[in-house]
Amino acid sequence: MSATTALPYRPATALPPGPEWGFDQFAKVAAGAGLSATPVVDAAAGATVDQEGRRYLNFAGINFLAVDQDAALFAEFIAAGRRYGLVTGGSRGTKGVARPHLELEQLLAEATGNEAALSFATGLLANIGFAHAMSSGFTLDKDCAMDNTDAVFVLDRGSHWSMFKAVAHLKWGKQAFAFRHNDPEHLETVLRRVAGGKVVVTFETLYSSDGSMAPVGDLLDVCERYGALSYVDDANGFLVYGPAYRPFAAEYAALERANFTMVSFSKAVGLEGGGIAGPAAAVRAFEWLAGTSLFTAAIQPPTAAMAHAVARRLLENPGIIDDYLVRVDRFRSALLDIGCQVSSTPSYIMSVFIGAHETAAAVRDRFREEGILVPIFGYPAVKRNEAILRLILNNALTDGQIEQFLDTLARLKRELRF
Repeated sequence: MSATTALPYRPATALPPGPEWGFDQFAKVAAGAGLSATPVVDAAAGATVDQEGRRYLNFAGINFLAVDQDAALFAEFIAAGRRYGLVTGGSRGTKGVARPHLELEQLLAEATGNEAALSFATGLLANIGFAHAMSSGFTLDKDCAMDNTDAVFVLDRGSHWSMFKAVAHLKWGKQAFAFRHNDPEHLETVLRRVAGGKVVVTFETLYSSDGSMAPVGDLLDVCERYGALSYVDDANGFLVYGPAYRPFAAEYAALERANFTMVSFSKAVGLEGGGIAGPAAAVRAFEWLAGTSLFTAAIQPPTAAMAHAVARRLLENPGIIDDYLVRVDRFRSALLDIGCQVSSTPSYIMSVFIGAHETAAAVRDRFREEGILVPIFGYPAVKRNEAILRLILNNALTDGQIEQFLDTLARLKRELRF
């Protein structure tokens, strides 16, 4: 049997979930709302992506530096795969940690200015593991016990779904609170209510839906004033921002004061995985308390090795990011020139306001007809009738391909009136 030959369908004998579960109705309504079946990708996704027999220009990817197919870096993956295998073969607690993980964690600690770091298979698992570790109780014996079940979490309302999921086990209004997006004054109002106990404030640097940058220093000022620990999700800005001559230098200088920093390896690094950096004792405890480190697989060893190689290259060759950010600025200017309402923060994550969900769906479908993939963010990612076209420029796109996208966007703006 060939790899593409489908197995014969054998109907299950178990009864499906009844209507009280709502799956049939949800599937019916979702299909009508444009949530179609997930397309199949048949080749590496970079500047282009192949889906079901057609090649599209890819404006929907997040591995924006397109380093995953770099021959020298890919060689790191192959060499590490041959030496360490493709699997960890067990959790850190049962088998140990592969050297590529250790080297990646050491680099993460170095790059963020922290004592230690711990890697996770995904950024989502890092966030969930952190919240679990910081709000759990654990007793090994009478001399090794801790109880943080009384911890309180305060989240920015714009935080990623994974962070809200991470604190879902806590009771809202008692151990979990939210403050208005990027609003230090409202954070202070919330902290006044919960000060005096174990409090953790979480927010992001650069937000993925609208590209806004947090007032990092002001938020950390409030945390420090009320004795709250800070956990800053730098999933989107890691290795892109930080040097004093790049945008948001003040925000990243302030980030050094955060107690914990979380990063994702799926953005600038362009691979899978995430990590948390912070004080050595806490990070060591997270190995056992996070759950998402002890009870699930780590990043594949060759992926960890390649992530280390990519991150090291970006740190040692700042011109890679510098040149990319120049292209980003040109792209933003071109969007403004054709009359787009673009997010005000000049980050590499750009959102173009569309409005009604129906219009946004039409924009997505028309782009697809033109051979271009674009990501549309609607409710609940954004407020109702405030749908956006979220753009992250892939650095492997040619100037001609970018012009093709801009020409199409300008035409659709006129025709669909957004």
